Amino acid sequence: MRKKTIEDYVELIYVLEKKKNKVHTNDVANILSISPASVTETFQKLSDEDYIIYEKYSGVRLTTKGKKIAVETKRKHDTLKSFLMILGVSEDIADEDACKIEHITNPETMKRFTKFVEFVKKINQEPKWLTRFRHYYSTGEYLPCTIEENNGKKSTKNQI
Repeated sequence: MRKKTIEDYVELIYVLEKKKNKVHTNDVANILSISPASVTETFQKLSDEDYIIYEKYSGVRLTTKGKKIAVETKRKHDTLKSFLMILGVSEDIADEDACKIEHITNPETMKRFTKFVEFVKKINQEPKWLTRFRHYYSTGEYLPCTIEENNGKKSTKNQI
């Protein structure tokens, strides 16, 4: 079974489990817009690989193995979505893109994304460089730093 499929399903089951105790085939089929039979087939494979406990007509629950992957995938998803939204991407597009990117990101890169998002979120106001980036994105006009932003020092370089 493909890593992406495993991560997508266990992440979705994890999110749905928070809302209700057991997740049913139709819950997943409706969200993914696929047939219940396709979901059942995937549930059976996930169960065979010990990611879920699948009881026909009773729904599924994540195993410890499945929950570990789901939590990690959800964390990556949330971080990537936040990163994209910091850049000014709309929430819907950021969510959609994060869902794709989360499966292919190198762990070292993911660590950088995580630290960047944490760093930006700790700042009480939007950083000036981010405001300038958003201006540049929408107008194509680069706004250089002011002397005040450089702690009163003049600079001959374009600084961020």
